[in-house]
Amino acid sequence: MRGIIQTDAAINPGNSGGPLLNSRGEVIGINTAIFSPSGGNVGIGFAIPINTAKRLLPELVRKGRASHPWLGIAGMDITPELAKDLNLPVNEGVLVAQVYPGSPAERAGLRGSRRPLRVGNTIVRTGGDIITAIDGRKLTSVDDLTSFLDLERKVGDSVRLDILRDGQSLSISVRLGELPE
Repeated sequence: MRGIIQTDAAINPGNSGGPLLNSRGEVIGINTAIFSPSGGNVGIGFAIPINTAKRLLPELVRKGRASHPWLGIAGMDITPELAKDLNLPVNEGVLVAQVYPGSPAERAGLRGSRRPLRVGNTIVRTGGDIITAIDGRKLTSVDDLTSFLDLERKVGDSVRLDILRDGQSLSISVRLGELPE
């Protein structure tokens, strides 16, 4: 899971919402859940980082929920191995596997993959746009993309995507929507 603190601190059932403290007594997170095979307070705890909570708090108070920016694609990491197997012009980035209907990505003209191709034991969809950067920041993975959107942008912001389409470099502006529930 992205953006979550994993802890071995004891979290009793019902303690969600309590503070997670560091050794100096500073609040570093808000306890959210525990995975405990025994059903008790011993296991793996999870907390939302305090900086994330501070960023989302005004909207939670105002609207009762937090909204998250949404591009509207399903993507796949381009690795050097995949780039070689698919004869791609880049060794890293995000291959747009699917563009969701009605999404900001569709309105901006991003193209998803069109052709299924077997690579080893996996079916990979090919022929879609390759996102190489967002607002000038190089992307190496889907995680880079989603982290940037979650931490740096909000619903309604516009982002510039540098893409490769059929060997051509393009720059596309996308106004981010709200992640559907």
